[in-house]
Amino acid sequence: MKRLILIACSTFAVRALIAQQPVWQPVSGLTQTPIWLGAPPDGQPVSGPEIDTTTSKDPLIAGKPVLRLGNVAVPTMTVYPPKAKNTEAAVVVFPGGGYRILAIDLEGTEVCDWLSSVGITCVLLKYRVPDSGPYPKSTAALEDAQRTLGLVRSHAVDWHIDPHRIRVLGFSAGAHLAAALSTHFGQRLYKPVDAADEVSCRPDFAVIIYPGYLALAGENFSPNPEIHVRSDTPPTFLLQTEDDRVAHVESSLVYYAALKTANVPVEMHLYTEGVHGYGLRRTALPVTGWPQLVETWLHTIKMLPN
Repeated sequence: MKRLILIACSTFAVRALIAQQPVWQPVSGLTQTPIWLGAPPDGQPVSGPEIDTTTSKDPLIAGKPVLRLGNVAVPTMTVYPPKAKNTEAAVVVFPGGGYRILAIDLEGTEVCDWLSSVGITCVLLKYRVPDSGPYPKSTAALEDAQRTLGLVRSHAVDWHIDPHRIRVLGFSAGAHLAAALSTHFGQRLYKPVDAADEVSCRPDFAVIIYPGYLALAGENFSPNPEIHVRSDTPPTFLLQTEDDRVAHVESSLVYYAALKTANVPVEMHLYTEGVHGYGLRRTALPVTGWPQLVETWLHTIKMLPN
C-alpha cells in the first residue's frame, strides 16, 4: 500500500514538474529575461500557464509547423548577440499572432537567427497575449514594447550597440505594434519604474511586414485614428501582398500614404501573391525573398555599413 502511495505521489510530482516547464525556451546559451521588475502594469488574468496552441489542423509553413505560444502573462526579452562582425545596430522583434498568440519561432527566433548572422544584435520580445491589443483596446503589448526599447537603449554600452541605431521589426499584429510604438513614444503608458524608462523609446527605424489594424475594415479601410503619424515617426520599410485576406493590403497602403504626407522616409514593396504569415521561410513565391530587400534598404539609409 505504501509503495502504491509513493508511486502515485511520484507520478503526481513528475506531472506537476512537466506542467511547470516552459513551453518555449531559447536555444542553449541564451536566456529570456523578464522585462518588468515586478508584476507587469495593467495585467490581465490568463486562463492557465503558457501553452503551445498549435493543432494538427493548423497549416504548415514551407512544410514546417509553427509554435503558436499562448497565455503569455510574463513578458520577456531574449538577446541574440551578433554572430558576424558587430555592426553596432540592434533590432527588437515583435512576432505576430493577432494579439491572441505569438508565432514565436516563425516570426521570432528564425528572424533573430537571420539578423544575428549579419552582425545585428537581435532582441526577441515575448509580449503579453491574449487580448493585449491592438492599442487602445489594451495597453499591455504597447507597454511591453515601450519598456523593451528603453531597456535596449539603456544597455547600449554593455551590448556594444549604437543607441541611435535601434530598430523594430514586426509581423502582422506585431507589425501593428511596431507602428503603434513608432507613433506612441513621447510618453510612457505606465509609471516609470527605473532609469530605463527615462531614456527614449523611439525606434530609429521600423520594418513592418504584412501589418494588420492600420486600416479600419468596417469603415471602408479608413486610416486607424489611433496611429498618429508625425514628422518624427521613424523611417519605415513596408512589405505586403495583394492577396492577403488576414491583414488587408489597405493597412499598408494607408500607412504608406500617411508616412509620405508627413515627409517620413518610407520604402514599400507590394507583391501579387504570398497570402499571410510566411515569416522568413522561403517558398517558390518571390515575396519570401524580402530579407535581402531589407538588408539593401538598411545599407541605403546608412544603418548598415557598405
